[in-house]
Amino acid sequence: QVQLVESGGGLVQPGGSLRLSCTASGSIFSINTMGWYRQAPGKERELVASIKSGDITNYADSVKGRFAISRDGAANTVFLQMNSLKPEDTAVYYCNALVVVSSTYALLDRWGQGTQVTVSS
Repeated sequence: QVQLVESGGGLVQPGGSLRLSCTASGSIFSINTMGWYRQAPGKERELVASIKSGDITNYADSVKGRFAISRDGAANTVFLQMNSLKPEDTAVYYCNALVVVSSTYALLDRWGQGTQVTVSS
């Protein structure tokens, strides 16, 4: 019913920048919260940043001041601008959304397929 499609990952040198995008599509009535998580090899998935109604944002301490999350509500799209990237930012980045489905008004937790971000010289 609802799909999330991510784009924008890749290989970048330390200190570089990348911008991730994620668009939700399907039977969407509204989206409460959208966010980005990441999972590095051998580690648990962790929250990177989230944004909810009213453009209230939340960031992991490790990315504060370097990453910025934003949202285009009309397009059901969330962005993650990543600056001053470090090797420890290397991970698969997953988009997440809490979606109210238009047909049933049920609240669904949806994930994207993930996009690889590699920071290396």
